Amino acid sequence: MSFVRYEQKDFVGILTIDREKALNALNTEVLADLEAAVDAIDAAKTRCVIITGAGKKSFVAGADIAAMCNMTKEEGRAFSARGNAVFRKIEKLPMPVIAAVNGYALGGGCELSLSCDIRIASENALFGQPEAGLGITPGFGGTQRLARTVGVGRAKEIIYTCRNVKAEEALRIGLINAVYPADQLMGECLKLAGRIAGNAPIAVRQCKKAISLGLQMDIDSATALEPELFSACCGTEDQRNAMTAFCEKRKHGPFVNR
Repeated sequence: MSFVRYEQKDFVGILTIDREKALNALNTEVLADLEAAVDAIDAAKTRCVIITGAGKKSFVAGADIAAMCNMTKEEGRAFSARGNAVFRKIEKLPMPVIAAVNGYALGGGCELSLSCDIRIASENALFGQPEAGLGITPGFGGTQRLARTVGVGRAKEIIYTCRNVKAEEALRIGLINAVYPADQLMGECLKLAGRIAGNAPIAVRQCKKAISLGLQMDIDSATALEPELFSACCGTEDQRNAMTAFCEKRKHGPFVNR
């Protein structure tokens, strides 16, 4: 993979989009490498994934405008569908995914961050959906995920006006979870990923499934789903050991994902 690097640190996978000279902009080659990296994640060894961009300026500055400039309708449809498919793969990973937003997160970059479970940003991060100012719509899920994250009215304002959102405002409106100085961003993301990875993997994955699927259902269907996912944790080695340790007022051993 030319444009994506993957590193495993204990139970945490770090996926870095590495096209720094182009501010990590997305084109068909980057999307292909990103999909290959996501497909190659070892779910048995990975309890949390961090996605970030190479360098200090940009997470992902958007889709590659030069590559889109002369697209036909058919080519545009295929490009949008490809990006949406890759981002859905990220969204549907069984383990939690953290976006470490280390700079520009515009267009496809904002959409990539929205496909992650949690977004942590550096102080210089900048979010936005500038597509309408370029004669197109957001094409990688931005019209859907942004509204679900910050509310319909605010999402419409951001998309219709094409204005950029700085990290402080992004935190205030619930687009991101936290802001840190740039030199602390990855350390804080690794700390958060470590806390997630330190909990029972089967339980964490069922929690993610319950939230993700439940938000697409009416409340009656969602609360009917929850007992099924709750019961999937019962009888696991991790559940028995942790609960026994709690009852015996002692610390449990490491979770073994069984």
